[in-house]
Parts: sequence; structure tokens; C-alpha cells
Amino acid sequence: MRLRNLSVACGALLLAAGAPMAAMADGPTYQQPPAPIADILDSRPNPGVSISPDRQTLLLTDRTNLPSIQELAEPMLRLGGYRINPRNNGPANSRVSWITGLSFQSVNGGEERKVAGLPANARLTNVSWSPDGQSVAFLVDATNGLELWTASLSDGRAKRLTNGVINATTGSGFSWLPDSSGLMALTTPTSRGRPPVTDRPPSGPMIDETGGRVAPVRTYQDLLSNPMDEAQFDYYFTSQPVVVSLNGRMRSVGEAGVILGASVSPDGRYVLQTRVKKPYSYIVPAALFPTQVTVSDMNGRMVHQVADLPLRDNVPTSFDAVAAGPRSAQWRSDQDATLVWTEAQDGGDPRNAAEVRDRVFMLRAPFNDATVTLADLKHRFAGIDWGNDNAAIVNSRWFQNRTETRTLVNPSNPTETKVLLERNYQDRYNNPGSVMTEANASGRQVMKFTADGSRVFVTGEGATREGAYPFLDTMDLKTGDVQRLWRSATGEYETVVGLLDDNGQRFVTYRQSKTDPANLRIRAMDGQITPLTHFPDPAPQLANVTSELITYTRKDGVQLSGTLYLPAGYDKDRDGPLPLLMWAYPAEFTDAAVAGQVVDSDNRFVRPSGSSHLFLLTQGYAILDNPTMPIIGVDGAEPNDTYIEQLSASAEAAVDAVVALGVADRERIAVGGHSYGAFMTANLLAHTDLFKTGIARSGAYNRTLTPFGFQAEQRTYWEATDTYNEMSPFTYAHKVNEPILLIHGEADANSGTFPIQTERFYAALKGNGATARYVVLPLEDHGYRARESVGHTLYEMSSWLDRWMKPAASAQ
Repeated sequence: MRLRNLSVACGALLLAAGAPMAAMADGPTYQQPPAPIADILDSRPNPGVSISPDRQTLLLTDRTNLPSIQELAEPMLRLGGYRINPRNNGPANSRVSWITGLSFQSVNGGEERKVAGLPANARLTNVSWSPDGQSVAFLVDATNGLELWTASLSDGRAKRLTNGVINATTGSGFSWLPDSSGLMALTTPTSRGRPPVTDRPPSGPMIDETGGRVAPVRTYQDLLSNPMDEAQFDYYFTSQPVVVSLNGRMRSVGEAGVILGASVSPDGRYVLQTRVKKPYSYIVPAALFPTQVTVSDMNGRMVHQVADLPLRDNVPTSFDAVAAGPRSAQWRSDQDATLVWTEAQDGGDPRNAAEVRDRVFMLRAPFNDATVTLADLKHRFAGIDWGNDNAAIVNSRWFQNRTETRTLVNPSNPTETKVLLERNYQDRYNNPGSVMTEANASGRQVMKFTADGSRVFVTGEGATREGAYPFLDTMDLKTGDVQRLWRSATGEYETVVGLLDDNGQRFVTYRQSKTDPANLRIRAMDGQITPLTHFPDPAPQLANVTSELITYTRKDGVQLSGTLYLPAGYDKDRDGPLPLLMWAYPAEFTDAAVAGQVVDSDNRFVRPSGSSHLFLLTQGYAILDNPTMPIIGVDGAEPNDTYIEQLSASAEAAVDAVVALGVADRERIAVGGHSYGAFMTANLLAHTDLFKTGIARSGAYNRTLTPFGFQAEQRTYWEATDTYNEMSPFTYAHKVNEPILLIHGEADANSGTFPIQTERFYAALKGNGATARYVVLPLEDHGYRARESVGHTLYEMSSWLDRWMKPAASAQ
């Protein structure tokens, strides 16, 4: 479809942080979306729920709604791949969802008990149960920093343990000791003084130089860039490990340092620490800086060094590549103090031939014996499910062919191994589920065995063509025999949260249906059901929206599907075709059969939140949600070498399907997406004439700006130059002849989707006479958080579609 050129409108939204809207009358201001979207956005969210380790108590957490733009406008520093709030030494406000209140409720019934003693208007985060299930710990945002608090189940009262000294720049800032007697915490050193001065004139230029060493790096963001950044990084990321007792006494554990992680052994005798050291790097994040991984005793004396790693800025860009040397160091969950780690046996480079890719090692305290090989893996290590002295499951994956392997090992005799499973992890129909875990006495997750110890419990999604129906099984690890205990009923989506006995006769579930919001209940195998929560519909305005899974076939025979949503009260025979928005996200596959799998979601309760496109159902639009856009590589071919052809064919099949149903006409179909979906949108407008208009949010449009791989593409630009160029809608900006709305967060930290991606694509569209609107959301990351930003995004989307898709647009 050809549209006459209109003047290009730049809708860049640049409201000064914290400035009153009335003062911005001479520039763009935040706009509200049409009714009833604003009312839904401002409704109070249902509380979050977690269950105590002993499965006897529910913790209900009152949650804030969308934060204000003023909250996001608090100072933020971007250092070493992190975004932090310098006021409280925690994560930036854009990355925190604050909790405003806590309540306890017994799973055996009774009224919920509000936790008393919290500060007025408190903002809480990082709530964590103690291993014995008798207390929770959490951080409270105070004026001078993050304070560590606890709340006791016995009296329901909160108590402050520290003032605002907790350093949560790299994680939660604290963890429970295994015996629940106190907590290990990271604190800001008492002697650190005032922040470094960063507004001094530079002492000289910034210089970097290569030495002929191959060192490809992905498009990391928020990196250090100068000596002033290094000084700030040292100041804000240096922590002092301490043990905090439940009465608030603190005892230092060793020396302060830049600590990325600290974990106490299950017996409470040792601390595993990861510390970074200089020289720092300006091209990789802190996790790849020179690193020392050590074990100390509880007085801080080092007793064992696991690894002393150099700067790792030369890791190959393949998704199956890893850094050389020890990695993934952890404590064995079912032992007092046994170290476990893995090391690549192919140098970390998947291009090197090797029978064994990764080797997993163990070493018991006091760490002076020879290391023991737990498992040799032909794929990359992907975690361990610990059980007991005779059973553990080692998981591994290989991205290149989307393979996962689960290997049963005997930790007491590692030569006893058995492959339990090897499968395509994208295959949903044949996913047998995962072994259930539960917290042991020290709070570590271990496999849940039946009372006689002969079998383990297994849960899974239960995906089928007719829908996903979660299940509870038991499995004999030795024989592989599986027995089904329970499966979600037809028309319901009910997942197992945790078992209340050792034989799976009573368990807690989350149950929902198409018409019932998700709520917790206790289900007994004799059929008895006890409701635990009664959360209401958060958006009753959408209760009469209809949804239907539709299936159709691409011209090359690949099966496709999508969920078709229709506005409340719509009647096809009475109302005729509607304007329709197709919102999608492409995915790469190595198996056409797996790519064509269909899973109906008609048994789930669907309500939009945030900046969801589904809000547009309230404005008279039909929506084809997540129409599958598979990009398939078979017989060794790379999927992306035929990206445009496969993408266009999938879109054409989707358009034909909704037109054939009579709910849409070809002249009023729009396409949209976020991130890789935005990339898809721009490509479809450039290479097809299927759509009236497009909405592209937070995308990347020029793949030469991500030259060392992107999404599922592992090859570099120099290895696949034609593919990179042909996949880039920037290359074809002159062919975009339908209007496009571009939205991007000003502070997008997602790898590859730099805001400059949209800025330069918009400039290319403008230079070629396209019709485009470009909206920049101040302070926003890859996903949009502030109430003002979310509301304005939905206003822009609704207004744009009304302009081009409603009948009045036909006169333009």
C-alpha cells in the first residue's frame, strides 16, 4: 500500500525530571490513555504470595502500583554493567518493585495478620524466609540507605537490625545463616568517607590499544569509561562482610573489598566469596574483571582459593562459549561443606573439537584433599539438582542444536552415571517436567523424595495441542518409571506450588481458568479443596473479552498459531470486520516440527498490565497476539540466512487467516512488537505491503551496530556480512512506505538496543521521506516502568492506530 507523504512528526517526549507539568506548556507533556485504560493502570495490584519453607505459612506482600516518574528521576549511576542508586547503595529505582506491607496467614486457615512495627510509608525489598520458616528478613529504604529488618512469625512484629549500611549494589545485600540465628550481610565500610569528586577536568585523553589478541565483545552497556568511573565503582561497590545477629549485633568477617557474591556453607562454617580486582576494563562488565574466588572461615581467614581469574575480554561470541578456568563455583546443597565448580575442557571455545566440553569437580572441607570429578559433560554445564549421597542430577545444554541433557550421578561413586534424558529443549509437547525441590534444614534446595526414598516428585507444564495442563508425577531415578499422581482439570490451569506431605496426598496449587483469577488453594488427593486466597479480578472492564487459539499453515507447510482476542460485545455477523493489531516476536528453531507446535491458552486468566498491547481491546481493536513467527534452520543451514523470506511468509499466513475468519480486512491490519518484535515490525514494513501501519518499541534496526552476534545469531558481521545487512531494516529504510510509530526508552540498557538504534533509524526514515513518529521516554529502560511513561505509551499507540486504522483515516 502506498501512502502519500505527510510531514514527519517528531514526538520526542523530553519532560524535565520532577518538573510540574504546568511549567512545560511550551513542550510535550505526558498524556493519559483513553478510558478505561487509565483506571485499570491505577487499580491496586493483588498482593504477591510466597510459602514458608515448612509449607505452613503464607507471606502476603502488598505491592506498589506503577512508580511515578519522580521516583525514576532519583540519581542513577551506571558502573561496570550495573545501575545503582547512589543515595541508598542499592539498585536503581527503575529496577526495584517496592513492597509496602507484609502479612502472615496460616495454610490451615484463619485471618491474615498484618506485620506491625514497619515505618510509615515504608518501601521494602528483597523479602526472604529464614530456613526454619519462623521469620522473614528484608531491606527497608531509608533516607540514609538500606536498612536490614526482620519480622517474626510468632509475634507478627518487624524489628530493625541495622541502620542504612547495607550494600545491595550487586545482589540482595544479605542472606540467612543456615541455622536461622542471624544473617550474612554486605555493608558499606565505615571508613569510606565522602563520594569521589567527578566534576574535575580530565587529566588527559582516554587511550585504548589492541595487541593483536582476538577479543570480540558483545554490545554491553553501562560500562566503566574513565578513571572517574573507576573511582566511583570502587566507592560504591566496596563492601564489608558482616554477620548480623537477630538482636542487631554486627561482627566483621575478613576485609572489605569489591565483592560480587558471598555464600555461607550449609554447615555455617565457611564463606565462598567472589571478589574482583584491578585492572578494571572499559569493554566488559564487572563479572568479567580479574576475579578471585576464595573460601574463608567465619573469621575471614582464607582457607582455600578456588580460582584466580584474569580479565576475560576474549570469550568467543558463540552462545556455547564460556570463559576458561573455574566457573559456577557453589556449595553442594546436601552436604555440610563441599565445593562444586566446573571448568571447560575445550578452552571455552565450541569450535575446538572435544569429547568432553565441561568437567564438574567437587572438593570437601577442609579443602586439602585431591579434587574429585563429579561428571564429564559433552555439553555446557547448566546446574545441578542435589538429592543425597547417592543421587544428583547434572544438567547440561548446547545452544547450537538446542539440546539439553540430564545425567543422574552418584556423588559417592561418580563413575556411576546414567543419562536420564536428552532432548530438544524447545520441544514443549515432550517435556517430562522437572524434579521438584524443597528447602532442607539449612535452607538449601534439594530434590523432594517420597517418604520411602524410592522416587522423586516431578512437575511440569503438560503442554499439548489442546492446552497446557500441569501435572504431578513421581519417578524412579534408577528405572526411569513414571507414575502420574494428578493433572490439572480440563478448562483449568493449576500449577503445583509445594507439597504438604511426603507422599503427595496434599499440596498447594495456584489455580486459574479463563474466567477465574489465579488464587492459591490446598488440594487433597481425596478431592477436598481448601481456598487460601480470594484475589479479585484486577481489570473487570475486560471480563467479557473473548479469546480463541487459531491455527493456520505457512506456504512451506509449517504449522502456525496465534491467540485471537476480540473486544467485549463484538459480534462478527452484526459488526463486520474490525481493525486488527498483530503483535509478535520471532523465534529461531532447528526443527520444523517443534517450531509448529501449538499450545492453547484458553484455560488461563489473561489480564493486561504495564504497557501491554492488549489494552487496545478496550478501544475497539481485535488483536492477534503472539502469532508464531518461526525462523527455522534445518540440515545445517543457519536460520537467519532466510530470515526475511520466512518472516514474510509467516506474516502473510497470519493475515490470510484473520481475513478468512471475517474478523479483519486487509486494509486495516497493523503490526507491532517490542525489542526483537520491533525489529520484526520494521522489516515487515520494509519488505511487504501486508500492513497499514506499524508500532515498533525499543528495537534495534542496524545490525552493523551489533557486529559480534545478536538474538540467536552466533556468527559475527564479518562471517555473515550479507545476512547482517539484509536483516537490517536500516538498509531498507527507503522501502518503508507505511507509517511507523517508534518508541524507545532514553536509558535502555538492553544489550544491542541502544537508543541510538531508533534515533538513527528515524533519521534514515526522515531522510527518505517516510511517515514516522519518534517518541523518547525519559529515564526509561528497555521495559517502561513509570506510570506517566506507561500511560503515555498507551496513549501514543491508541492515537496512532486511531489515526491510521479507524474509518476517519481513510480520508487522509
